[in-house]
Amino acid sequence: MKQLTKAEEQIMHVLWELERGYVRDILEKLPNPKPAYNTVSTIIRILEKKGFVDYNAFGKAHEYYPLISKKLYRKNFYKGFVQNYFGNSYQALTSFFANEENLSLNELEDLRKLLDQEIDKKKKEK
Repeated sequence: MKQLTKAEEQIMHVLWELERGYVRDILEKLPNPKPAYNTVSTIIRILEKKGFVDYNAFGKAHEYYPLISKKLYRKNFYKGFVQNYFGNSYQALTSFFANEENLSLNELEDLRKLLDQEIDKKKKEK
């Protein structure tokens, strides 16, 4: 899956929220200062070429919708992130957050509960 620029990602987040919409609908949901209509239109055409977006044509108007779910994009994004920044080690990622982000005791305990749940689930699958 291709990587998205920050501007493309911003448009995709709006489309995932809307599920489908016209350029003007997307523009309305973007924060201020809003980009120009033509800028949003160009970014959407790039997303279409990358295979992230498609459209239904109604005369000259195009109603756009995402082809890639937010969940699938997030999964691929983080997989690449862990690979590129943590040597494909989730243990290194977890260690980084535990040590560098000054997680509170409650946050660490919540992480432990999540990990314990995943361990139990994996043991049951065997």
